[in-house]
Order: sequence, then structure tokens, then C-alpha cells
Amino acid sequence: MKEKTAEDYMRLALKEAEKARLIDEVPVGAVIVKDGKVIARAHNLREKNQQASAHAELLAIRKASKKLNDWCLKDCDLYVTLEPCMMCAGAISLSRINHLIYGTADPKGGAVESRITLPEIPHIGVYPKRITSGILKEECSEILSSFFREKRKKPKKTKEDLLSKQNSPVS
Repeated sequence: MKEKTAEDYMRLALKEAEKARLIDEVPVGAVIVKDGKVIARAHNLREKNQQASAHAELLAIRKASKKLNDWCLKDCDLYVTLEPCMMCAGAISLSRINHLIYGTADPKGGAVESRITLPEIPHIGVYPKRITSGILKEECSEILSSFFREKRKKPKKTKEDLLSKQNSPVS
């Protein structure tokens, strides 16, 4: 059996991102791999769960920790389609992820190499030990660009629209 490559795992993260896009979430997907096997996968669920912390990375970390019955994921690699934000970068470091692999940079909010350089923050620890960026960069960038392009075409929903949709009777 052929060993999976970084591109193979990133394609799985892209499938997760597509799941998010289909439910109108920002299309970010993540998978966590240990010993060549996917042990967790997740996509953004911020809108669905109405939780600011429901990012793909955090959801995947929770699932992996539950599966391994351990908060420490030191032998695990995290593949994510977008450079993690500050909250996710902190969780990645604290969970001891060994290798972070992300697809495309986030110039506005990336907290690994774009806006903040995670390894250079004093006293944050030594995790992840390795960081790799640019795996399937074009595909990871395109799913986000097309999502936001479509969003800009649609009229903005007001809070009243969202509330009336939540309170409407189900047929």
C-alpha cells in the first residue's frame, strides 16, 4: 500500500473545507494524522454552533484528544487549509502538535508566519516543532476566494432576517 503524501492529507482537509462551504461556513478544513492514519477531521462550524471558537483546528484537536484519551498530541501532525489564527495557534502549541502543515497564508489574521511569527514568541514553548506552508496553496486559496466572491454578490442578511428565520415554524 502506498504511503500517503502531505498533498493527500491536505486533499482530505480540502474535503472538510468543502463541507463547510456547503453549509455557508468559511471553508476551512483540518485533519490530524498520527502514524500515517487520520485520527480526526473537522471543518469550521462557527455559524452553525454560534461559537467563536468553533474553528476547524480546535474541533479537530478536541476530536483527536478524545480519540487518544490524551490532551498531548505530540506524535500528531495537523493539516489545515488556512494559516491558523492566534487562538488556534495557541491551541496547536498547547496541545503539543508535532508538525503543522497549512495550505495558504492568512495575511489578515495568520498567527503562524503572516501577522505573528509563532516560533519567535518567547515562552510559548517549542510546539509545533515543524511548520510547513504552501501545500496545495492554490486549491486552498481558491476555495476561500470563491466563497468570499459569492458572499459579496449576495445581499447582506440583517440580524432581524436571521432571527425571523430561527423563529419561523418548520413545515
